[in-house]
Amino acid sequence: MIFSELLDAVRRDPEAVVIPAEWGQGRASFGGLVAALAFEAMRAKVPQGRPVRSLAITFVGPVAAEVPVSFQAEVLREGKAVSQLCLRAVQDGQVVTVVQGSFGASRASAIAVQAVPAPQIAAVEQCQELPYVRNVTPEFTRFLAMRWGIGGMPFSNNQSRQMGGWVRLRGEAEPQALSEAYLLALVDAWPPAVLPHLKNPAPGSSLTWTIEFVQPLQALSTEDWCLYRAEIEHARDGYGHVAAAMWSPTGELIALSRQTVTVFG
Repeated sequence: MIFSELLDAVRRDPEAVVIPAEWGQGRASFGGLVAALAFEAMRAKVPQGRPVRSLAITFVGPVAAEVPVSFQAEVLREGKAVSQLCLRAVQDGQVVTVVQGSFGASRASAIAVQAVPAPQIAAVEQCQELPYVRNVTPEFTRFLAMRWGIGGMPFSNNQSRQMGGWVRLRGEAEPQALSEAYLLALVDAWPPAVLPHLKNPAPGSSLTWTIEFVQPLQALSTEDWCLYRAEIEHARDGYGHVAAAMWSPTGELIALSRQTVTVFG
């Protein structure tokens, strides 16, 4: 199943979504997809005109492939402009993911500060591609096109604090509007920024993830290349703290991200 088909599945029945093995990431399903499905289940409970402002995601345990997952969204509070929601993803009776979301309408404000500028990197066609290689790269990468333009690839012994490049979806039957659900996949497609520091392969994964969206979203499609940059702020004792951002092809800020990652190497 392609990404848009899985989004359709959670819209039809959030209580029993089966993620195919081809969306795997080691022993778990791809976290960006799990977050996107959770977002869709939450968004269905929010009034029109209140776009998502931020999501705080905790990956409690691995979401297994081919086993039904129940995405249980609850409205905690609905104010005049902001809706606060909580979602629990449950599989085999166990909570595997928890998401807290804030959805808010625009309001008048005297404050206007320019966004963080996009980094200057080489054009897409000049950046190194990360190809999907069966039994080498994570299974889900068959659905995402990635071009490295900042820092090194995983396990390359590159000690740069920064990592990133260009990314977009692939495999969709036709172009889709680039909603927040798709952006969750694009941001989380990148491996933990600490992995290039290693000489040899070792597993790493997200423990917690907070992402904030710049509203209104740019009018983009899944065929557009977006620019991603992550920066390690601190890493030790098997944990890394990484701040990241994503920009449109023309340099407009789209999202801000922060992750605590675990690494076993």
